[in-house]
Amino acid sequence: MTTMPDFGPLEERLGHAFRDRSLLLQALTHRSYLNENTSYEYPHNERLEFLGDAVLELVVTESLYKNYANDEGELTNWRAAMVNAKTLSGIAKELNFEEYLLLSKGEAKDKDTKARMYILANAIEAIIGAIYLDGGMPAAEKFVGSFILSILPRILEEELYVDAKSKFQETAQELLGVTPTYKVLEEKGPDHAKEFTIGVFLDKELIAVGRGTSKQEAQVAAADAGIEAKGWRTHKAKGK
Repeated sequence: MTTMPDFGPLEERLGHAFRDRSLLLQALTHRSYLNENTSYEYPHNERLEFLGDAVLELVVTESLYKNYANDEGELTNWRAAMVNAKTLSGIAKELNFEEYLLLSKGEAKDKDTKARMYILANAIEAIIGAIYLDGGMPAAEKFVGSFILSILPRILEEELYVDAKSKFQETAQELLGVTPTYKVLEEKGPDHAKEFTIGVFLDKELIAVGRGTSKQEAQVAAADAGIEAKGWRTHKAKGK
């Protein structure tokens, strides 16, 4: 029989004391763990993730609808920025629950990768699903409000909801009459783990540099850094 971990410290960070701790254990169980532990009696977290994803989207959508008079397109972009894998994995790291994740030996070693980012993001959604089942919508709303809706001001200030390449190009063309170009400055690493360093230029001037595991990702990072370097961030939130 599986021994239940001491979830007390984690529950304190989550802000929810589970009546049924098996739900939390399930939320932290990755599919890969079951492949190596066939006698494990709990299911993996994908069904809870499915539920939590829907709860998260509803809570965020309702909050945006009630609190902002912006149009549907803007609210959709804000929501996407709050619930994407990069944002959720960052919240997971702040909550520091990686030590509780049940992963295969291979997945446990594979840290700081895109795969780990998605595992952490999915675990956040599974935890939301578990909290919803254990404490109902009020408990889920409390968690989402504390850890996800609370980052909206930063998303608006830093324009994390904006497609950086489109924003940089549109602003450069409007203000300077110039279309940005991108150039690979460095490419390193084996084929399965490449890292690209790309510069964004206005005419021949290097404005900023970005890095990523694909050229597209590095270009987006460079454009975002270029927006910051040129001071081209703007946002308008219409409160109700």
